[in-house]
Amino acid sequence: MLPVWYASVGICHWCEQKLSLDQPRCLSCALPTDTVSHSCAACQQQPILWQGTITAADYLPPLSKLLHQFKFSSHTALAAMLSRLILLNYLRYRRHYQWQKPDTVVAVPLHPKRYQQRGFNQSDLLARPLARWLACQYWPNAIRCTKLTATQHTLDRASRQSNLGQVYDATTNLCGKHVAIVDDVVTTGATAREIVKLLQLQQVASVQVWCLCRTL
Repeated sequence: MLPVWYASVGICHWCEQKLSLDQPRCLSCALPTDTVSHSCAACQQQPILWQGTITAADYLPPLSKLLHQFKFSSHTALAAMLSRLILLNYLRYRRHYQWQKPDTVVAVPLHPKRYQQRGFNQSDLLARPLARWLACQYWPNAIRCTKLTATQHTLDRASRQSNLGQVYDATTNLCGKHVAIVDDVVTTGATAREIVKLLQLQQVASVQVWCLCRTL
């Protein structure tokens, strides 16, 4: 078990090496590639709806274990450390690929019943420090989850795609804003896709998706 004080310090050199933070990735979907690509073969066949995806690392140990402690064992003190991993990649992408700085950060919401069961929204805890560090607006309730569905991690790929229809609702007008959506894990992109559709109806200027882990 990770001691609570460790969360405010960071990760050790061994874990940092295991994370492969400099792994080349597709800038669209964040899946690993041999060299950095603005659009991998999969994204060329089926382009994403948003401008690009940032992830800290793949959903593998040690990050997957840290995320599990954070999300399912209520080790919320890990939030700042985990958010910092997302921040480091955003800063690298902004420096090397001229990524747009967001005006507004929003978190993928939990349904109120699931929030009550867990006691917190892990995406909200990741998004708050990112907005503060980057001096962005943060709207904790900009997107609302209106339908209780099966949790995404329990479903196969096909079921994930159909699980989220008409689940989310936009409560804040973000017209003209550059928006970053923060989630803990991106797998198929189904959650991001549903939220991006809502934001595009509001005619936002651009959308990026930031996550802690990208599943393979």
